[in-house]
Amino acid sequence: MSCIVFYEKPGCTTNKRQKRLLRSAGLELEERNLLDEPWTRERLRPFFGARPVAEWFNPSAPAIKHGELDPHALGDEEALALMLEQPLLIRRPLLSCGARFMVGFDPVALGALLPGDIATELLRAPMEGCSHEAGGNGHCQPPGGSR
Repeated sequence: MSCIVFYEKPGCTTNKRQKRLLRSAGLELEERNLLDEPWTRERLRPFFGARPVAEWFNPSAPAIKHGELDPHALGDEEALALMLEQPLLIRRPLLSCGARFMVGFDPVALGALLPGDIATELLRAPMEGCSHEAGGNGHCQPPGGSR
């Protein structure tokens, strides 16, 4: 079926659950490391579409959780510049399917691209946010242990 390029943070439990759900729906995934990708403004910007700038950000990123960064106070260019410097700030996953781009795991938006039975499966469980917050240490670390 459809091939989706899935940009993730390696080791992220939530991204693993999202990928498992997409594969169980019969989708083919091409996995890429969001943190190592050679992003440019031109490559990154399409994923965010018309969403407000604050929705481009990973709310679990340490700088946001600790109040060091207020995504609501940023414009497009400033937000993109920060994300290019610190990819951990980017909301995950980033998804592309042909010429369509998405940020975050939005079952409704994904469902619009997929057959009805697959869309129904995607709507059953929340699949965003840090899986460690409910029962773990409340934060994730990028590979290598640094934030």
